[in-house]
This record gives sequence, structure tokens and C-alpha cells, in this order.
Amino acid sequence: MRAEERRRATRTASIVFGLVTALAGGLSAPGAAIAQGPGTGDGQWTYLGGDSWHTRYTPIDQIDPSNFEQLEIAWEWNATSFGPSTARATPTYVDGKLITVAGNRRHVVALDPATGELIWAFSEPNTYRYEYSMRQGYGKGISYAEVDGRGVIFITSPAFFLHALDAETGRPLEDWGRPVPLPGFPATGTVDLVEDLIADWSPWTSMDRPYDPNIGMPKEIGYITSSSPPIVVNDTVVVGNSAEQGYRQTRVENVPGDILAYDARTGDLKWKFHVIPRPGELGHETWENDAWQWIGDVSSWAPMSADPELGLVYIVTNGATIDYYGGHHPGDNLFSTSIIALDADTGERRWHYQMVHHDIWNYDTPTAPVLMDVTVDGREVKGIFQATKQAFLYALDRETGEPIWPIEERPIPQSNVPGEQLSATQPFPTRPAPYDLQGRTEDHLIDYTPEIRERARQVAIENDLFNPVFNPPRTVDDPAGPAWNCPGGGGGTNITGPAVADPVSGIMFVSSQSGCFRLQVLAGTDSPLDALDQSGVTHTDWAAVATTVRGSIEATIDGLPIWKGPVGRITAIDMNTGEHLWVTPNGDARQAQQDRIRHHPLVQGLDGVEVNRGRGGSAAMLVTPTMLVAGGQTSDDTPHLFAIDKRTGERLAAVEIPGLTRYGMSSWMHEGRQYIIVQLRDGLAAMALPAEGGAAPDRH
Repeated sequence: MRAEERRRATRTASIVFGLVTALAGGLSAPGAAIAQGPGTGDGQWTYLGGDSWHTRYTPIDQIDPSNFEQLEIAWEWNATSFGPSTARATPTYVDGKLITVAGNRRHVVALDPATGELIWAFSEPNTYRYEYSMRQGYGKGISYAEVDGRGVIFITSPAFFLHALDAETGRPLEDWGRPVPLPGFPATGTVDLVEDLIADWSPWTSMDRPYDPNIGMPKEIGYITSSSPPIVVNDTVVVGNSAEQGYRQTRVENVPGDILAYDARTGDLKWKFHVIPRPGELGHETWENDAWQWIGDVSSWAPMSADPELGLVYIVTNGATIDYYGGHHPGDNLFSTSIIALDADTGERRWHYQMVHHDIWNYDTPTAPVLMDVTVDGREVKGIFQATKQAFLYALDRETGEPIWPIEERPIPQSNVPGEQLSATQPFPTRPAPYDLQGRTEDHLIDYTPEIRERARQVAIENDLFNPVFNPPRTVDDPAGPAWNCPGGGGGTNITGPAVADPVSGIMFVSSQSGCFRLQVLAGTDSPLDALDQSGVTHTDWAAVATTVRGSIEATIDGLPIWKGPVGRITAIDMNTGEHLWVTPNGDARQAQQDRIRHHPLVQGLDGVEVNRGRGGSAAMLVTPTMLVAGGQTSDDTPHLFAIDKRTGERLAAVEIPGLTRYGMSSWMHEGRQYIIVQLRDGLAAMALPAEGGAAPDRH
């Protein structure tokens, strides 16, 4: 069957399945069955984000606010036998198995969903490439697809190999990919991604040396790894990547994070998309100084989303080598810090949107875009929505890339670092409004009374705390000192708090924090970061003084915070209108912090004092038909799951869990019982309603 025929068949099957499901479920939720991307039908959790739209929404409602506090630990799984626990992962539930990654080596493990017992495990042999990887524990999960009636697991490793495994046995697929000539590698079931990435890249081909699969590419020209799983769109496995951390680098050479795609049946390379355009390609002129020849990164390290009906995969990218200085790559630098929509079958670019021009702020896009169908001013829109470190939520039409509401190019401060040439403007969405801190202005000051506001303003002035958004770094000899960068690279939305959505109502729930950095640069040859064993050979003129320098967000008047909170929050946004519905703190601030504000002499007798400012960091979340589920801590530091009203933000119920949530949750139905999986520091915990007969929970 040809690709277009397959797409038509998939569309028809999807529509028929949606209509049948809607009729079977009655008319209580019109359109609900066809409002979501494929992936969670029959109680499953097939993609990293639940469905291909990455909403982290399950249509299962066995667990609801009325019984939420009856949840108990069904089982726990300890992952320490696989080494240090994977920092960020969401298990996939398919065909009666729970499959995830564990340990720095990113072992693939299949667990019994009812008990947590290990069914099978797959491990990649050791290589130098793995030992050098800086993204070992960042795997996030696996990708799954049915290929000719057989379930197949696809995984990208820290060493940047792609493996295809039989979902039933964990064994590498026969007659798939090509052999890797290294000890311990299976004869089939693997693709060396580095070899394909650099095959036509001139810094490698000009070296005229044999390829060594143990090393991959020589470090003097770059390094590549992965930190998110691939995604399967119809018959194509699309592979992202991750480069050396830009905030650690002092040298300019690196490899571009080109997107690779493989035939799901054979492992054959189908296409490659150049994220740094070559001569004759769209956007090549945005890379001045011939930087396209040797510079890299622009990696797609965040997970991907897809619309199989449209045949499109949506990829979000990082900035270029390096963070905090870009004088060596003048221009707007397409496709850095962008959303790119590619035809999954051919790799053809359908559209793109660049969210930051010439990104030097470490504003790399941290999470997968969320897809939903919404109704805007009476018009049905296939939407794509991207939460960012900038605390902007970009809203676009996922068929065309056109903004749903106007996005304006506005002037930003210019740099006084010698050699730096910033873009004169940056894109500012007019709707939705920013959902967290952007710069520091008088509007952010507490204003319980005019007198308190004035005292807060004086504290900010005396400490030089007011600053614009997109504030550029300063040199170490600048008498003004380090530049305030709000939000910094750790502010807004970040890796561990993916946005989630209710695709039936069109509401998004965005986790964020009000984090600032202070930015300084010095000569690349003098940077203390240069002591690291990093890729590249040519020093940049200017490099960061340190990886991240956090700025205080807790300036006070004798202990009373001068800035409005919450410092960590969840914001609900109706994407049909672009209006914010509510904001609630991320968990509860510690009791001592709340008491300090509550009993502060300046606020005695005043109404509306913000006592619970929440906590910094991100909230792991998922959505059901009846509630938003979010992880967090109560005021005594106890980890909990909270059931939150989707329309009001009211906390409806809470249940204690055995540790802090780490990334994203999943929820699915196994043998008639709904589970909520939370990732802990040392493994997983499965929460469920009490089993019939009151069987004791299992722990492994």
C-alpha cells in the first residue's frame, strides 16, 4: 500500500473508530471520542505523552475526586539494580505490559502492570560514546508501534543508537537495521545514528578517516546524543537528538542536530532534515559569516508530537552553539528555537515558526508541543500550542503554522558585548498573556497598601532588580555587574513540568516557576568552563562565567517578599479564547515560610495577603475527564498527589505518595483497574483504588 493510501486508510479508520466509540458511550460528551489524538484508546498509554498529541489526557474515569483519597500503593518497583535511577521518564502501557527505561544506560524494561514484576530487560553494550554522553539519565521513555501486527519498541540510547525490539520478548528485531561491528551488539535490530547523521557533513567527510563506531564522530568536530525517545508516525520512525549543553561550552564547533527518519519495517534511512540550512535551502541566508559550515546544536532534545491524520511530525529545537554569546553566528539563525512541521513520510518542511531569533538566552524549547482542536471566534482550528521558558504560550494552526492570534515583533534591548549582534526584535504573542514572570517591573511588586508597595519599590531600586525581558549578558568588566535575566534558562516552563491539556474542552494546564539567572561573559580562553572535556577546538570570543547563576527571587522587606507570587504555579488557559481561567500555587509553601508572611507586622489586619506562594520547580501532571492530577508537596514537605478542579483550580482531594514526582505521570486501565504511575527518585509507584478482597500491595 502506498503512503498516501495508508494515510487515507488511517484517517478513515480513525473517524470510524471515533464515531463507534461516541455511539457506544452515548451522548454525555459530544465529540469527546474524536477530540483526542490516537494513543489512549482501550485504556492504553501508547505514546510518551499518552496520545500522539502529547496531551497527557486519559479518557478513563474510574478514579475521580469522590474516591481519590482512597488511592493506595498497588505496588512499587525499585530500579536501583539498573544503576542510578533515570531522572525523567514516563512509562508506556501497551498490550498488557508497562515499558519504560531505567538507569544511566537507558535499559529498556517491561513490567507486569498488576504487580511491578520484571518481565524482560534489554541493555545496549558499552561504548566510548556512551561513557562520554552528557545525557545518560534523560531518556524519558520509549516509542511504540504495531508493525505488521507485531508490537515493536523503538529506543534511542545515550550513545545515539536506534534499537527496535519485539514488545513481547524484548529481543532485537530480525532483518531490521544493519550490523554494528562492535563486541556484544546484536546482529540485527540496530541502526548507528551517528554514522547516518555525519555521512554527508563536510567537517567529517573532509577528515578522510575510517569511521569508528565505538567513538562515533571525533570530538574536535562535535558530539551528539539523545535525551528523548523517537516517535512513530504511520510507517516512519522519526529521531530527535541532543547536543553538548550550550551553557557549558567555550568552543564553537559542533554538529547540527539534523532530524533523521527510518522505515519502521526495515530500519532503512528514509530522509534527513537539515536544521542548519545548507546553500540553496530555505533559511540559509540567516546564517551569516559562513557559520553553517562548522557550527552546530539546534538539536531537537525535547519530545516530539504528531498528527498521524495529517501525516505531520512536530519538532521543537534548541539554540545554536553556544549559549549566552552568538557573535560567531550572526543572523536570525533558522531553524534554531523553532517549531518545525515536517511531512513524516518525506521529510518535506510544511511550515515553521521561530520563537526566538538568534537565541543566546538558553531559551531552548524544553517540552513537546501540545495538539488540540479548538473553536476560536466560531471557527474550528486544528491547534498546536507550545509552552516555553520565556513563559509565552505560542498558539498556531498546526496545518499551516499561522498564528491563531497575532504575534507581534517588538524591539528588545541590544547587547554591548563586543562582536554580539542581536536581532532587533523578538516575537511576542498577544494572546494568551504570559503565564509567569517576564522581566521585573513595578507591576510585579506587592501592593497590599500604597505604603508597602513604595517600600518594595525602594528595595528593588536599591538592589538594581528591575530589568526587561530578553535582557542580554554583560561582560565581567561592565561596572553594572551581571545582567538580570528573567526568566532565566531555568524559569518559565521546563523539562520536568510538561504542559498537559483536556482536548475535549480545549483547556491547557501549564506548570512554571519564576526563576531568574544573572548573566556575565568573559573571554572564552579564560572561562573556567574550558577545563571541561568538551567538543570543538576553536575558542569563542566570549563565554559564560558559570553554567547557571541563579538570581534571588526573594528580595524582602524585613522578611516579607517584595514580588507577587506564586513562585511556582499551575495556570489554566482556555485555548478557545486565550483567556487565563485560574492560577494556583505548585503545592504548598513550607509552613515556616507561610507563618513568616502571615505574622509579618506590615500585613496585620490586611485582606488578600498572599501567604501560600507555592514552591519553585515544576509539577508533574495528567488530565482525566473529571480532574487535573498534579504532584506536589504540602506545607510539612510531604509528597502528595492533588485532585484539582479543571474549571476553578480548587483542590478537591489529596493523597500521600511515597516520594516526590520526577517528570510525567501516566494513567491507564489494566484488567479492569485504573492505575496512576508516578516516577520516584529510585523507581516507580503505582497508585490505584483498593483491589477487591483487600490484597496487600506489592513492592519490588
